[in-house]
Amino acid sequence: MMLDQIKKDLTQLGNPEKAKNLARFFKTGKGEYGEGDIFLGIPVPEQRKVAKRHIDLSLKDLQELLRSKIHEHRLTGVLILVFKYEKSDSSDKNKIFRFYLNNTENINNWDLVDLSAPKIIGEHLKNKNTAILFELAKSENLWERRIAILSTFVFIRNNDFEDTLRISELLLHDEHDLIHKAVGWMLKEIGKRDQEIEEKFLRKNYMEMPRTMLRYAIEKFGESKRKFYLAKRSPIKSP
Repeated sequence: MMLDQIKKDLTQLGNPEKAKNLARFFKTGKGEYGEGDIFLGIPVPEQRKVAKRHIDLSLKDLQELLRSKIHEHRLTGVLILVFKYEKSDSSDKNKIFRFYLNNTENINNWDLVDLSAPKIIGEHLKNKNTAILFELAKSENLWERRIAILSTFVFIRNNDFEDTLRISELLLHDEHDLIHKAVGWMLKEIGKRDQEIEEKFLRKNYMEMPRTMLRYAIEKFGESKRKFYLAKRSPIKSP
């Protein structure tokens, strides 16, 4: 069966030493955001190759991959979903979109979100009602909030910044560092295309922004402008 072959391929590609390093990098310790995640130690490009070979995997079998406690099973699963989405007609795209939203509890680390949310959720919502993103942005689930802001990357690439800015405002006081980084990153991407629009947002909000969020947002600014924002903001640091 295709599912068995995927698991076999991934097991053969595993590297125990790299797995240990990845487990530390992705914070799998008790109380950390990746607690309990199991790594095989496989580079993402190798997982892409496996995913491309098995693009015809059924959604039923994909569900099993996404429920696995092995990180690379889930990541390969979302990569297969991305490739399936890109090659599907509108009806199947809608099924994949719904399948993805029904599996947010399993898309539960930042690499899984970042490599899939823009290409499935973001692409699907281009020029459509984006209300679901605002629901996700208000979720208690960390990964749903990250999905909400990362999905807008597609809009940014099309010079549509409204949803990113509105969701960034919703997440302004989020307590998690991974949200601070994600929001700052998306604001930076806006600034690369229209710095005036980004600065309008910053002038309104930079005094309240967590320091990590602000640092990411102003990363591409000139030195004097970076110093201006960092020196004049509130001294309160990110949690």
